[in-house]
Amino acid sequence: MKIGFDAKRAFQNKSGLGNYSRDVIRLLYDNFPMYKYIMFSPDQETSLLQDKYIKNIISPKAKSKAGKTYWRTFSMTKDIIESKIDIYHGLSNELPFGINKSSVKKIVTIHDLIFLEIPQLYPLIDRKLYHKKFLHACQVADKIVATSEHTKKDIIKHFGIKDDKIEVIYQTCNKIFAKKTSVEDTKKILSKYGLKNDYILNVGTLETRKNALNIIKAVYYYNIKTDVVFVGRKTAYYKELKAYINEHNMNNRIHFLSNVSNEELPAIYQNCRLFIYPSLYEGFGIPILEAFRSGVPVITSNIGSPAEIAGNAAIQVDPLNSKHIGIAIKSIVDSSDLAQNLIKEGTQRFKLFDSEQVSTNIIKFYQSL
Repeated sequence: MKIGFDAKRAFQNKSGLGNYSRDVIRLLYDNFPMYKYIMFSPDQETSLLQDKYIKNIISPKAKSKAGKTYWRTFSMTKDIIESKIDIYHGLSNELPFGINKSSVKKIVTIHDLIFLEIPQLYPLIDRKLYHKKFLHACQVADKIVATSEHTKKDIIKHFGIKDDKIEVIYQTCNKIFAKKTSVEDTKKILSKYGLKNDYILNVGTLETRKNALNIIKAVYYYNIKTDVVFVGRKTAYYKELKAYINEHNMNNRIHFLSNVSNEELPAIYQNCRLFIYPSLYEGFGIPILEAFRSGVPVITSNIGSPAEIAGNAAIQVDPLNSKHIGIAIKSIVDSSDLAQNLIKEGTQRFKLFDSEQVSTNIIKFYQSL
């Protein structure tokens, strides 16, 4: 097979969609090297993928940002046809316009429909643009990959797509989280960010749906002395968090870290007391897997994809109930037996998302086309 990927996010995006794109590319290159992989990207250079994966790249001749955007949305179809690939996989919710006129097998991964489920989080113009792109991709694709059963249900509900057109293929996480960070490296990383062992950890962009404020409220309400560490890019929501922290004199207990590298993140996971992820909506929830892989107990939401991914291997809480969240935190902080049991269950649960299993699922899906 000759397989093409939309690699824009793999080359440019450091989180969510970028992580997924890079994981798919790495998994298939490493586990199925007998196939040929071609990447379609507006740019040819990236520091986010190792050199061995950066091969067979097709990019536009245009140098301007507008030219690159036009190419990816409208002109890329011509390059896809000329490349004579068997399958084109849009890894981040999109397929180029005009691709329906080609004979290539067309796949799109839909990660989430947050802009439709929680529309108040998005400007109207963004919602209209996303709706046009996502709907077009779902309509012209031969098959749709949903990253969870929850996302599959949303696709059917909002776009009227038939059930048998959608395949649920779970994600995995970077293998870097399986390797224990050395004592020396751990000391350097924790010292760099002013951290001590045994903190409560949350990883993800600081935005409303990630629900960081209810974590902070839970810690305050139950007077939990353990520090809380948030790792992720700040948005306007950060001001709301800081206002609450300042009002309740919690500055010395709450830490915000940004620009943490992928190489540093495993150490930060491995040295936390527990990982908490009470998101209001996710298409999947890769940080849950990163925590399982890192061997730490997990608390997450009892709704949507986080509940689906975590299963019985995490304490599930009502994400809108800060007291419920606080009780879950205290139960782990106060019981080493519970913490150890959750770690054991998380390790077992991760087998569903093991990289070899996921890569096999993807390649069998491609072969079926």
